[in-house]
Amino acid sequence: MRRVLRSSVVAAAMVMAAVVMAAADGVEIPLVIEKNRFQPEVLKVKAGAPFVIVITNKDKTPEEFDMLRPRIEKVIPAGKTVRLQMPALPPGKYGFVGEYHAETAKASIVAE
Repeated sequence: MRRVLRSSVVAAAMVMAAVVMAAADGVEIPLVIEKNRFQPEVLKVKAGAPFVIVITNKDKTPEEFDMLRPRIEKVIPAGKTVRLQMPALPPGKYGFVGEYHAETAKASIVAE
């Protein structure tokens, strides 16, 4: 009986930990790289809450997500999808570019 109770408590703790971890990941926001451009060009997020950008590169060449504030750099391989954990941002506008195609791959995050 104790073994069953102990197993139930451990299982419940694992489920609760998974829920907390999922909540910590935040909201997922899709971002597509296609024809050396980001779509959409503006991502709106809740200020003060972490989030995840799910970046899909549909181009045949890699692109680098490059953001100055906060400082984030991540290469997105051609034809791949990458999940980018983002910190909670204070209210404001945060620009980023595709470093390999900075003249066309420009976008921003607006935290409200």
